[in-house]
Amino acid sequence: MGGESAYVVDLAASDDETHRDRLRGASSIRTLGTVRGVESLGTRQVYANPWMTVREDEIQRADGSSGIYGVVDKPDFALVIPLDGERVRLVEQFRYPIGLRRWEFPQGTAPDRADSDPLQLAARELREETGLRAGKMIELGLLDVAPGMSSQRGRVFLATQLTEGFHEREHEEQDMRSRWFPRAEFEAMISKGEITDAQSIAAYTLLLLHEHSQP
Repeated sequence: MGGESAYVVDLAASDDETHRDRLRGASSIRTLGTVRGVESLGTRQVYANPWMTVREDEIQRADGSSGIYGVVDKPDFALVIPLDGERVRLVEQFRYPIGLRRWEFPQGTAPDRADSDPLQLAARELREETGLRAGKMIELGLLDVAPGMSSQRGRVFLATQLTEGFHEREHEEQDMRSRWFPRAEFEAMISKGEITDAQSIAAYTLLLLHEHSQP
C-alpha cells in the first residue's frame, strides 16, 4: 500500500543486518514541525499513563488563523496474521472501552511506550498471545489507527511456517483465548458484524491484495 511492496523476512535468517535496518527505517514514520501549511506553535501534555499520552497543540493554519489540536500519542504497534493453509488464528479478549469481547488478530505495542523493531515486536506479540512461532514473516503494509485524533501507526505482518508452543500472555491479557478459524468462517463473521476490529479487517484487506498480486 502507498507504494510499498510486500517485504519477505525468513526468520531463520533474521540476523541479516539488511533485514533489520530496513525494518527499523520503516518504523520511523512520524513527522514533526510544519506540515502542509499547519505549523505547531506549542504543546502541553494533558495526561499520561504507561500506555499513552494526551497533548494539546497550539497551531497556526496556512491562512494565519490559530487553533488547537488534541492528539493521543501511543507507540506504534504490530499486527500479525497467522495463516496456516486456509485457516487463520485469532485471539478473543474483553475490550473495556466498548464493554464487549471481540475476536481479532494478535497485535500490540512494546511495554512502557518504548519504540521497537516492527519485526521483533510482531514475533513477540504472536508468541505472547498465541504461543505460535513463525518460520517466515511477510510485511504487508502500514495502517493509521485514527489519524484524525491519534499519531499511532502500525505494521501488518503475515506469519507462516508456524509451530505451536506455550503462550506468554501479560497480566492484562489473562482473560484472552485463542483458536483457529477457517477463512470462510472468518469472512462470514466480518459480514455478520461479529468481528469489528478495524485494524484486523484492514489487515485482512492487505492480505487479500497481497495474494491477488502473486503470480
